Amino acid sequence: MELKDSSAIVTGGASGLGLASARKLAARGARVVIIDLPSSDGEAVARELGGLFVGADVRDADGVSRAVSLAAEQAPLRALVHCAGRGGAVRVVEKDGTPGDQELFDTIVGINLSGTFNVLRHVASEMVRNDAVGGERGVCVLTASVAAYEGQISQTPYAASKAGVVGMTLVAARDLASRLVRVNTIAPGVFDTPILSRFSDEIRQRLASNVPHPSRLGHADEFADLALHMVDNAMINGETVRLDGAIRMPPR
Repeated sequence: MELKDSSAIVTGGASGLGLASARKLAARGARVVIIDLPSSDGEAVARELGGLFVGADVRDADGVSRAVSLAAEQAPLRALVHCAGRGGAVRVVEKDGTPGDQELFDTIVGINLSGTFNVLRHVASEMVRNDAVGGERGVCVLTASVAAYEGQISQTPYAASKAGVVGMTLVAARDLASRLVRVNTIAPGVFDTPILSRFSDEIRQRLASNVPHPSRLGHADEFADLALHMVDNAMINGETVRLDGAIRMPPR
């Protein structure tokens, strides 16, 4: 997929995996529109990249639609890297015997799964209007997690939502195949992102030691490199690729 003279949307683009992806897309010549929360550093990042920022929750249809319109006004929208999401601990039954927190479960699933579909449907609706270039109109890269396969204790909503993204990927790719739009997903393992920066060095080192090879936390640029390769390689479609150093998460 040729990115020069095209636009791209990156959700969660103000930090971590999304920030690295936004920078690489901009370096390839794409006009980048970042969607992130209004409280994020999205405005400053957009200025750095010569792009635009829309402060919105990914569940917000109006906000996402506004970002898509802004991107299309710059240049044909041909790439999406969707990184926005959140975690949170919910047990099926809490330690005191009470039922797990339904409200938090619904919030996490809403952001990670419904939010993914909301972004995908708005972006794809614009992409299918593009003229085909090299037999393609657009590429969407979504983000799941190794938790989709090996969710840990208390990760019920996170694991369920990320498993939903994995399940969505092939269906969406088949849905959009006749429109010449590809859909792929990356399932990262433990990455050195702002979320992990809240943990102590001891916890971070323990997480890193669980990775067989390379025995370290992943770098955001490594995620972005794979996202860009998925954009470039026309034969990668309907795939979820684990990016995890061969880790298989233990129960806790």
